[in-house]
Amino acid sequence: MILIKSKKEIDGIRESCKLVAETLQLVKTYIKPGTTTLELDKIAEDYIRSNNAVPAFKGYSQPGTIPFPGSLCTSVDEEVVHGIPGNRALKEGEIISIDVGVLKNNYYGDAALTVAVGEISKEKQMLMDATEKSLYIGIDQAVAGNRIGDISFAVQEFIEARGFSIVRELCGHGVGKYLHEDPQIPNFGRKGSGALIKNGMTIAIEPMVNQGNYSVSVADDGWTVFTSDKKTSAHFEHTIAIIDGKPEILTVR
Repeated sequence: MILIKSKKEIDGIRESCKLVAETLQLVKTYIKPGTTTLELDKIAEDYIRSNNAVPAFKGYSQPGTIPFPGSLCTSVDEEVVHGIPGNRALKEGEIISIDVGVLKNNYYGDAALTVAVGEISKEKQMLMDATEKSLYIGIDQAVAGNRIGDISFAVQEFIEARGFSIVRELCGHGVGKYLHEDPQIPNFGRKGSGALIKNGMTIAIEPMVNQGNYSVSVADDGWTVFTSDKKTSAHFEHTIAIIDGKPEILTVR
C-alpha cells in the first residue's frame, strides 16, 4: 500500500533528508586515496548521532542476512550497492558510491552519490555523469498524473542510449514513515505502467548503472552487490516528495 503523507509528515521527512544531504556532503570531503571506508563510516555515524538522529542502515536486516553493520553503504568500483565499510583503503582512480539513511523524529531520509577518488578515467567519469543525469531525468517524470513506469522508462532510455546498462534486480522505493515503502521504482520499464503518481507521495529514485551488462551477484557477506563481469558501476539517489503536482527534492545537496 502506498502511504500518502500530510504536509506535517512531509516536513518531518524533509528534516531527516536535510541531515542525509549534510552527511553526504561531509563524507564527500574525506574521500581521497588512503582513507578507509570504515573511517568514512565513523564520520557519518558521528555526525548523524550528533544531530539527534540514528543511522537507518545500521542493524537493518532482511531474511537470510546478518544485520547490516555500517551506517553507510560504501561501494567501490565493481560494487553496485550495499558495500560494507571496512579496512579497505581507497585508491587513486577508483569511484565510490556512498549511500546514507537517517531516522530522525520517526521519519526517514535516504540518498546516495558516487564520488571520484582523485583522478579517474574518462570512461568512469562518463558513467558517473550519465548516472547522475538519469536521476534528474527520472525525477522530472515524477509529476502527479504520470505513472511509476514513466520514471522507469525515462531512466532506462537515457542510460541505454549511452551504451550503459541498468541494474534490474534492485530498485527505488517509497520512503518516509519506513525506510522501504511501496511503491517499488524500477529503473527500467514501460511508459504508462505501474502505480499512479499522486500528491503526498514520498519516494526514493536511485539509478544503478553498469559499464558492462546488467547482471549482478551478491558477495559471501550477504550484502555487497557487485557486477558479475567486474566492470564498474555507479549509483545516485534522491528522496523526493510530490507537492502541488510536482517533484520536490528533499535531499537536495
